[in-house]
Amino acid sequence: MTSSAAVLVLEDGTRYVGRRYGAEGRTVGEAVFATGMSGYQETLTDPSYAGQIVVMTAPHIGNTGMNDDDTESRRIWVEGFVVRDPARRVSNHRATRSLDDDLESNGIVGISGIDTRALTRRIRESGAMRAGIFSGADATLPDDEQLAIVRSSAEMTGRNLSAEVSVESPRVVPAIGESIGRLAVLDLGIKEATVRHLAERGFEVHVLPQSVTLDELRAIDPAAVFYSNGPGDPAASAAHVELLQGVLRDGLPFFGICFGNQLLGRALGFGTYKLPYGHRGINQPVLDKETGRIEITAHNHGFAVDAPLEGVVESPAGFGRVEVSHIGLNDQVVEGLRALDIPAFSVQYHPEAAAGPHDSTYLFDRFRDLVVAHSAGHQHRKADA
Repeated sequence: MTSSAAVLVLEDGTRYVGRRYGAEGRTVGEAVFATGMSGYQETLTDPSYAGQIVVMTAPHIGNTGMNDDDTESRRIWVEGFVVRDPARRVSNHRATRSLDDDLESNGIVGISGIDTRALTRRIRESGAMRAGIFSGADATLPDDEQLAIVRSSAEMTGRNLSAEVSVESPRVVPAIGESIGRLAVLDLGIKEATVRHLAERGFEVHVLPQSVTLDELRAIDPAAVFYSNGPGDPAASAAHVELLQGVLRDGLPFFGICFGNQLLGRALGFGTYKLPYGHRGINQPVLDKETGRIEITAHNHGFAVDAPLEGVVESPAGFGRVEVSHIGLNDQVVEGLRALDIPAFSVQYHPEAAAGPHDSTYLFDRFRDLVVAHSAGHQHRKADA
């Protein structure tokens, strides 16, 4: 192979030869595909993609460059990046640098010039699997050695990645406008757009490390608790589930998105399972069962909650009645949960919707209204006592 050559190797032995893109070297991770035609900067900086090699199904990537306004976290998190046709020049007035520059400066090994449609079909048929990208000297390694490297890498099932993406110390984002109270946010890989939406609803947002204890959380005296999106297997997050069960027993209003939805499901006593190839992109249809409205939503998840799609059921963990509030229309996956006897709900998708669409931002309003109503009821009960 030439010095500019690169190869992507799937754990089933399938190989795709292309060109080096981004940093030179090798990387391994779970190969997944994202179906958005735009918003690649938000995808790259979404901590939920930690541990994954992302395949962009849109053929032309990079034409809008990169800027300092659309990043969702402190760095690029993907393990590798796969595109068919990288842009040869940047054509956007907001760009301050090229995508190639950011990939290289962040050490992200990528590959271009391969048939991403064929690769996506392979993942759809066989399921998400481990993969490796090899460029430079690593591209000349024997085929069997490259495959052995891929097959010896960690699987996503059983991985807890929260500590890798969470903040190390608390930070506070002031409420925008009149404050309705402190919000304790467990950072499992939160996106900045989510923090902005919460602050705009009047929350004083306390972003907490994933290692926070229940006593430390209570010390903030929050009006409510929020669990963010994030990478990894929810079954490997027992401590976060136990913390959430303590929050629910305390009667605090709760809202979770993405990984937070899976952890609420487990806290309520339901199981979770790995999807064949997951949902990733900004064009996923979801049914809101309460209104009958179909929302086009942004997704990034490889696991889902195992709960009955119809009817009201008792929480196996003793938290009263629960129902599935939202359903994914492509494959009937649970996309939302609502507790009927405690102030808690969650959705599997991303209502912060960076880079779009914006059908689901009402959920932040619903959470604000829940917290305001709960706080008013709490004050009324104190007055009666």
